[in-house]
Amino acid sequence: MSQTPRASGHDSASPSTSGQKPRLESARPVERKPRENWARRSEADHFADTVKLFRQGRYDAGSFRRFRLQHGAYGTRMTGDYAMVRIKIPAGVAYPHQLEAISRLSEQFSIGSAHISTRENIQLHWVVLEDVSEIFHGLSRVGLTSREACGNTIRNVMCSPLAGVCTSEPFDSTPYAIAVARFFLRNPLCQNLPRKFKFNFTCCEEHGMARMVDVGLIPQTRTIPDADGSGQREQRGFKVFLGGGLGNRSFVGHQLEEFTPEDDLLYTSIATIRIFDRLGDRKNLARNRMRYLVDEMGWEKFQSMILMERSIVRATQSVVTRLKPDFTPAEIRRPLRISDESGPGAAAQDGYSRWLATNTIRQKQDPYHTVFVTLEAGDITAGQLNSLAELVRKYSCEGVARIGFVQNVALRFVHSDDLGPLYAGLLGAGLAKSGALTMAAPIGCSGTTSCNLALTNSHRLAKEIQRKFLELGLDKDPDLADSTIKISGCPNSCGQHGIATIGFFGGGARVGKDMYANYQMLLGGRSDGLTMLGQTCTRVPAKRVIPVILGIIEMFRANRRPGDTLKSWIHRVVSDAEDSGVSSIKDVKAELQPLLIPPAKDDDPDFYLDYGSDTSYHTKTGKGECAA
Repeated sequence: MSQTPRASGHDSASPSTSGQKPRLESARPVERKPRENWARRSEADHFADTVKLFRQGRYDAGSFRRFRLQHGAYGTRMTGDYAMVRIKIPAGVAYPHQLEAISRLSEQFSIGSAHISTRENIQLHWVVLEDVSEIFHGLSRVGLTSREACGNTIRNVMCSPLAGVCTSEPFDSTPYAIAVARFFLRNPLCQNLPRKFKFNFTCCEEHGMARMVDVGLIPQTRTIPDADGSGQREQRGFKVFLGGGLGNRSFVGHQLEEFTPEDDLLYTSIATIRIFDRLGDRKNLARNRMRYLVDEMGWEKFQSMILMERSIVRATQSVVTRLKPDFTPAEIRRPLRISDESGPGAAAQDGYSRWLATNTIRQKQDPYHTVFVTLEAGDITAGQLNSLAELVRKYSCEGVARIGFVQNVALRFVHSDDLGPLYAGLLGAGLAKSGALTMAAPIGCSGTTSCNLALTNSHRLAKEIQRKFLELGLDKDPDLADSTIKISGCPNSCGQHGIATIGFFGGGARVGKDMYANYQMLLGGRSDGLTMLGQTCTRVPAKRVIPVILGIIEMFRANRRPGDTLKSWIHRVVSDAEDSGVSSIKDVKAELQPLLIPPAKDDDPDFYLDYGSDTSYHTKTGKGECAA
């Protein structure tokens, strides 16, 4: 049954559980106005003034670096004259006019394209340092900010793009995510933490990474007696996971308690941040994320401290310190298009059925779908951003885009009758690649294209894999659909390699004096209800990654059981529960060994070049700013 929309902290619809049908009205496309203004124009002016002082030598480099990061401007590879501006999209909610503004800023001050990260940020690369404040001014005009997108503070608060439409969720967590983002942005409590701190809200166990961040939250309900004892009522709350995270050392988070009522959400969050602020390791930058504190202290002791601190917070915080989720209902409005250039035959175009099967999910609100727009390693051109904004206006009945967890964009509340015309519009914009919800859409961090710490061009490798897999039609194989490929350019896991079915992180290797790009491969990671970290398998030369993945797929097809997927088969292999000819990681490595032998440089000079490079490979890196 269709359900009544509930506001998701913006002027759009997300479902409640009342069981009523959404109220529809036809209207011309109307620009939805954001309910949240995250910006402060004064910060842009202050940043411009501080850059001048820095250039004049009146602001030391260390202090300027911390200031720059706090305002969301990250260092760029091997240069101090350029920056990457990381735009926060709280809960992933982006409005069409905001996408258009980012498009203009990209053309004016960046490289004519934007990059969507795995944390629902939109990044503009290679921005001249003096132009960063101009981008800040442009963002402030549309209510966006990059404040605290970097640095040792609370980063962008994420929320699953399926929150509000997922068939498995008890309620929409989006309003809570936005309320948490609003409460902590610029809050003195979190301006100088030992290290960065991350929140993830999701809709269910399957559609998020709640166990792989500092604070992960999955909505749940329970039945409790009414206050007067006359009956029972449903109470909202969350499963709260603490102490997870990906990096050079990764940890799966621990559930704090059986049920955390929504009234305790803010108190729990404040208590966790206060404990981390007091006890986090500020001296050892390599071990100052909260997950290390939990590991060293032990979960039971850490859990006890959090619950005790929460009692203190609850008793001492002012009554005005409240989390204020916005539950204002809003209509789902299907825009009236006077003329549609797509025409009635749009659904018959080549590739439509393939796209429909791999890029769309039916929502719990019939007859609506969520459509995922596939990008190449998160890249989107300025022109495509403009086209996407217009398609959101024309075909999303909630009038906003939702940035995804895996470098893509979701258009929700697309009427089933509009799927064909939307596909035609995406096709015209170069955004109609299939495979968004399959392993044919790998994640790749920015790698050596911009990052100081990267050792390999993970960004380009992800694109090469995607193009090859689509060429081979692997997105059409349902047995591969639930598997993932995730690639990082170094061990720090910006590409989430630790929770991939097949994950890679970059390094270097050599034959004699000749170096080549190399990846450590991990198998069996996952971030669903059985969250686990991938296990180390073998090192793979960059130019052999695609053949190695195809080799693993062939092993699966030769040894599978009825009903297996690649993900379930690899899970058995890494869990020592497989009884076929390939029953362990050692067996996988042995099967792949012929592909791992490097040729002589004279026989295959291309082998010694990283993807996207025509010069000799090296492992030179710059100063990382993750903990500056």
